[in-house]
Amino acid sequence: MAVYVLFDTETTGNQENDRIIQVGAMVVHGRDNIEVIDELCSTTVPISIEAMEVHNITPETIEGKPPYAETSFAKTIETYNAPENYLIAHNIQFDLGMVEKEGFKNRYTLIDTVRVARHLLPDSPAHRLQYLRYALDLYKNEAEEAKKLGITIKAHDAIGDVLVMKLLLSKLVQLTQEQFPGVNPMQKMAELTNTPVLIKTFKFGKYKDRDIEEIAREDMGYLQWMHKNLDLDEDLKFTLEQYLQ
Repeated sequence: MAVYVLFDTETTGNQENDRIIQVGAMVVHGRDNIEVIDELCSTTVPISIEAMEVHNITPETIEGKPPYAETSFAKTIETYNAPENYLIAHNIQFDLGMVEKEGFKNRYTLIDTVRVARHLLPDSPAHRLQYLRYALDLYKNEAEEAKKLGITIKAHDAIGDVLVMKLLLSKLVQLTQEQFPGVNPMQKMAELTNTPVLIKTFKFGKYKDRDIEEIAREDMGYLQWMHKNLDLDEDLKFTLEQYLQ
């Protein structure tokens, strides 16, 4: 049976030299066999003020903690590192990139819940984890789930986010079964993870909430400027390139 590793990291920042300081994970062996991992780890990289503002982890919080390489998560993620198992995160390229900085070489099948949500919920105004937590009524079930697993839920806390992601994953499985009947939902979500999304509307900027196709007809120069000057996520870059061709 496949093992599902859902995980989230908190870090010193989001620049190239930044490193992991907290990992939350659920290793799902079966419906009633879930291993919970919630660990802080030390690093020589200073925590940025901006990062502390988000996750409230200070240098004093991680003082004396083991480095990432000595965490149980570092050993666990290697144990199940095979294509028949699934590694799952919300915006997985960021979290995967962080563990790759620690020497991890991925062999899992990947599922990115943010990209899958973009495919299955194209009309949602946003696909951030905390937005979907409320938009999909996940919060109504989280207290019961947290009690069962012995987890305290806090926004921007690694294990709290993993719990919300677990509830989101269950919802995405349901939506996958509805929209793609007769297929293995996990395999389909892995396929969707590798399929760029054509985004319908701008989520930011002077044309926020406007239809991108409409702006392409009115102001192609804006799309050209965005593509050239902004650090875009893969889906928005893919979308702009479709209209710029």
